[in-house]
Amino acid sequence: MHDAVKHIHDSGALLRAEHRACDAAGKLTDKTVEVLRQSQGMKLLQARSHGGLEADIRDFFAWVRAVAQYNPSAGWVAGVVGVHPWEIALCDGKLQDEIYGRDASTWVASPYAPFGRARRVEGGFILNGEWPYSTGTDHCTWIVLGGMVMDADGNVPMPPDVRHFFLPRSDYQIIEDTWQVMGLVGTGSKNVRVVDAFVPDHRIVGHVALSEGEYRGRRADTPLYHLPFGCVFSAAISSGTFGIARGTIDAYREQLQSRVSVSGVVGKSDPFQQEALAEAEADLDAGIAHVDVMTMDLLARIAAGQPMSAAVRLDYRRNQVRAVQRVLASVDKLLARAGSPSVWTTRALEHYWRDLRTAGTHICNVTDSIYPAWAAQALNTGALVNAFY
Repeated sequence: MHDAVKHIHDSGALLRAEHRACDAAGKLTDKTVEVLRQSQGMKLLQARSHGGLEADIRDFFAWVRAVAQYNPSAGWVAGVVGVHPWEIALCDGKLQDEIYGRDASTWVASPYAPFGRARRVEGGFILNGEWPYSTGTDHCTWIVLGGMVMDADGNVPMPPDVRHFFLPRSDYQIIEDTWQVMGLVGTGSKNVRVVDAFVPDHRIVGHVALSEGEYRGRRADTPLYHLPFGCVFSAAISSGTFGIARGTIDAYREQLQSRVSVSGVVGKSDPFQQEALAEAEADLDAGIAHVDVMTMDLLARIAAGQPMSAAVRLDYRRNQVRAVQRVLASVDKLLARAGSPSVWTTRALEHYWRDLRTAGTHICNVTDSIYPAWAAQALNTGALVNAFY
């Protein structure tokens, strides 16, 4: 077990105690942030050249799961913010120096959705836009935002030129009271706004170029950074989801110990509840193993010099989404068997389940885009399907 993961388990009681406090604050509490910083988990995918650990990516997945097990909102922030150093390691060295030069523990927010519009000027772009879902943004001093480059007439060409724009905290505004949701309230995933910000060329990454591995030469000797961007980011999201599922199942098991129905059925002796629990545990273990094994297969392909083709990446994403969907379905069955005690907002089970179901809505966890994209490629239909892979 990596020291970062051990630190989280050792601090589990504190993180769990801060679960509701994070929701009440609408962001992670200072105590929660301090635990994450002390664990060094945000540095697991960060380049050694800029103060990071360059750890085994499975240790990062395990760290995210551990955080989410005890505090879902913190786990979600760990997955989203913690994966950004992986991309930053492939960015221009000047940008890496700007982000980490003064503080190697700097956190970088997002999102990648291309809501921004960028106009070319000398030396860079002028960026404008407003983005929802900036997870953990209150605790970050940089941000990476998705945007489309406009043509000379101010229109978005087809296909769009999507890029990632990195900005310091002085160049964007956090919009308060824009995160009103049923779950993961403590992530503070507020809107951010950019008005006429100049973004120099060295702070910009091409989305397609990143997905196709065109920046890998900057880290030629480090296989970690040769993994496909869409697979790494999606696996971080599923890790947070698996961790929340772990916490939900833990809450169910705790409740089951003392549950007796009005008809006198003892919960832990009820075969229907035992069945639901067994299936949820098995599906969660299978989901975690599936993502880990697929990731190691990608690393083996990299070691063998094999290309990260669209087919390989789409197979990964199809399986990753399916693994999450199995876990969500089995936990839903668990809640259905838990009866009326599962709906009380004063109890941990209901709280965790709301967080889990909110996690399940992330684009990296839903089937709507990735299954058609996989089928279009596998069946050679020629259909153009937008998907994150």
